[in-house]
Amino acid sequence: MGRKTRFEFPMTLSDIQALLDTAAQRRVLCVGDLMVDRFVYGEVNRISPEAPIPVMSRRDESVMLGGVGNVARNLAALGVGVGLAGVVGDDACADVAARLIAEERLIEGWLVVEHGRRTTEKVRYVAGGQQLLRVDAEDAGALSADTGQRLASSLADAAKGVGAILISDYAKGAITPALMQACRAAAQAAGAAVVVDPKGPSLAPYGAVDLIKPNGKELALVTGLPTGTDAEVEAALAKALNECEARAIVVTRAGQGMSIGVRGEAVRHVRAAARQVFDVSGAGDTALAALGASLAAGASLDQAVALAILASGVVVGKAGTAVVTPQDLMEAEIAAHLAPAEAKIAVLDHAVETVAAWRRAGLKVGFTNGCFDILHRGHVSYLAGARAACDRLVVGLNTDASVKRLKGEARPVNDLESRALVLAGLASVDLVTPFAEDTPLHLIETLRPDLLMKGADYTEAGVVGAAQVRSWGGDVRLIPLVDGYSTTAAISRMSARDAAR
Repeated sequence: MGRKTRFEFPMTLSDIQALLDTAAQRRVLCVGDLMVDRFVYGEVNRISPEAPIPVMSRRDESVMLGGVGNVARNLAALGVGVGLAGVVGDDACADVAARLIAEERLIEGWLVVEHGRRTTEKVRYVAGGQQLLRVDAEDAGALSADTGQRLASSLADAAKGVGAILISDYAKGAITPALMQACRAAAQAAGAAVVVDPKGPSLAPYGAVDLIKPNGKELALVTGLPTGTDAEVEAALAKALNECEARAIVVTRAGQGMSIGVRGEAVRHVRAAARQVFDVSGAGDTALAALGASLAAGASLDQAVALAILASGVVVGKAGTAVVTPQDLMEAEIAAHLAPAEAKIAVLDHAVETVAAWRRAGLKVGFTNGCFDILHRGHVSYLAGARAACDRLVVGLNTDASVKRLKGEARPVNDLESRALVLAGLASVDLVTPFAEDTPLHLIETLRPDLLMKGADYTEAGVVGAAQVRSWGGDVRLIPLVDGYSTTAAISRMSARDAAR
């Protein structure tokens, strides 16, 4: 396949915006195994006396389209018009799927009902940001001949005017050789690209499609070769292309990015920026949607891969089968050029979104506040203690004007930007949010933390926001302090040294 090349594709903010604007004027057809994803959230505080298993107290539940439906949701979130073709049963879960499609403004459903078949439903139980259990209800056998024919026949109309057809194969019975033939014919009539997210022991059954997108494990399965290193991936891509008719293969490699194999060209390895991972559910669907949206918009394969890497990197930072919006992508691209500390500083609106995402992931959010003018050992110890009591710690930081009102005209010693950057550089701090008021009450009421913390030199009655946090079921905790350390004492020592000199 030629000499190895390694590089990153430059995608400026303007490039991304232009690509998304063009994609929003296109239409994409998604075909494949349709599911309903249900997430049950709660807390685990004890082990069952009946068996050595956790007991989860149910708190919340969310339901959304899964499988090929999640690909469609991601496209719609990017502003792309979507046709969604799949099979459902004649059960209550099918009614849920139909309702969810109807609620999506940009998704048009082309659903075929097979009587006597169960609609696939996956129920995940989540606590503390971790999945405890997944329960699947499904019929994964082959479709009846009549159902398969009705689904294939619907594609001619569903594919009119599309720029890409995305095949999402979860091995639940929808994707057959006859359906693939119908997809290729519909794509040829529409002048559309065909992209497949595969499942199974071989890529050959998909035929002469434009692109197949396996992950590293799937590529290893179909080739019988390891895919851990770049060299191993290159050998596996060469074998896979030799054994199928696809024009190109893009293998997704999680934190290692993606590798592109095109017939007659060198393999290209595109690296991904390191990101915090909350949940990998649906990351492959997001990547498929980004690839399809890009190709439908006329982007090159290199550009499509660059956008897919950005999108999948964003979605793994969200809880559940999440979607990515154009704003998410733009913010992620901006954040990629910031230092890690800068990325942890947020105005209130962004802090609200971040805290909401943490809460959806089942994480316990803590809050504390202060001026943190000259960071010293006492501060570091206090913040470490506060972070140990929660899953994520938000620090409310007084602005310069607020510090001046509280501490006098000579303060702060360090300006807001300096104080925020130093705080954000601590591993114990997850988010820094400035506030201009004399107290953080508005910040607390807006963010609604699960745990409010102040130093042990306070009493609970003297902690601003304590009553409010208690009112919504939160807790208040006083964190021990290290004796002998304070900003005032540090300033006094420096003043004494200056006077002595």
